[in-house]
Amino acid sequence: MILDLFGLIGAYAAGSCRDVSTSIHAMALAGAVLVYVVIHVVFFTLDHKDKKDTVQEHQLLEKRRKRLLLFAILAATITYQAGLTPPGGFLLQDDKLGRHHAGDPVLLDNYPRRYNAFFYCNSISFMLSIALIILLVNPNLYRPAIQSNALSVCTAVGLFCLMGAYVAGSTQHLKTSIYIFALVVVVLLVVVLLLLVFLLKGLNKNGNNSAPKEQDEEGKKEDGNNSATKEQDEEEGRKGEGKKVGEKTRDEESQKHARRKYLMLLGILVASVAYQAGLEPPGGAWQSSSNGYEEGNPVMHDNRRPRYLAFFYSNSTSFMASIVIIIMLLPQWLPKKEEGEWEKWSLRVMNRTIVLDLIALLVAYATGSNRGWKTSVYVIALIVAVLCYFAIHMTLSKCSDRRHKAAKGTQSA
Repeated sequence: MILDLFGLIGAYAAGSCRDVSTSIHAMALAGAVLVYVVIHVVFFTLDHKDKKDTVQEHQLLEKRRKRLLLFAILAATITYQAGLTPPGGFLLQDDKLGRHHAGDPVLLDNYPRRYNAFFYCNSISFMLSIALIILLVNPNLYRPAIQSNALSVCTAVGLFCLMGAYVAGSTQHLKTSIYIFALVVVVLLVVVLLLLVFLLKGLNKNGNNSAPKEQDEEGKKEDGNNSATKEQDEEEGRKGEGKKVGEKTRDEESQKHARRKYLMLLGILVASVAYQAGLEPPGGAWQSSSNGYEEGNPVMHDNRRPRYLAFFYSNSTSFMASIVIIIMLLPQWLPKKEEGEWEKWSLRVMNRTIVLDLIALLVAYATGSNRGWKTSVYVIALIVAVLCYFAIHMTLSKCSDRRHKAAKGTQSA
């Protein structure tokens, strides 16, 4: 498996660029990632003694490993394809001045800086994904790497590089790139604001709950002699209730893990689809500069500009929302005492974000899959019909469940 991954790195370095120096730089990125992870893990484990993980900690570690491995596999897939087939296509003929040859990327010929930004951001994301897979396959390596959050840092850097590659490769115009950067900043600011709101709510709750706790402590001191027998009875009752509470918490944890896994899967799949569609828009790109058209620009951008803009910004919104969902699922930001409340709140936010994500993806598909507004209306009508079917099916299933429960209640009575 490791030999397979190293072969993939060599194929990417040889096929994604046309000169030896760039290939060496691409290969060096993989080594730099592995060196960083080793240094991060070594510094983290210097002051930590070897401790045996409990069953619960081992299960949580395995769950995080699966999520990281899922992201790494899909990220490596899309970045590998994007590196070998860069946006804008390739030159069909040699340059008359001998500067460029057939097979060189069009974006490199028109905007070398933009192409370099796309290439290195995409390459960093690819090498990070391959390094994650190599580390996650070996249990002796991924345990300290996950516990030290080294792999979470690598994943976050890979996501930001994926954003940079999308911004640089999805358009050849600086103004549009600025708009996409503004969209990224807005999305990140929304996440930060939501996190601050959550922290402020937690502080207010702690402040309101401190007063009644002090009153209860004073009352307990006054009734200390009379409460000895009550405490014994309460302890016996707590033992019986502890088992029920433990079972409930296990069920809740399994449900939360399932929701996080589905959200991660949806976020990665939508991000991969939107990334490829943004770099290779529908209709292709102009292969030569003629009749007022610039080489490498999307054909749809010049022929049907409003439709292309609707597709482009809907696709970009879907991509950025997916990246935000993945970022929110990766780290452990809060301490264990506040982790439960954070998970409930963050899952609600991510559920709403994934709805926005999918709606934007549907709009991008409706505008980019055809060239006539009439056909787009038909596609939207199909989407509405499917949603109506699901709504009717859900209401009927709920009504049938209520009838079954009512029938069981009458029979038991």
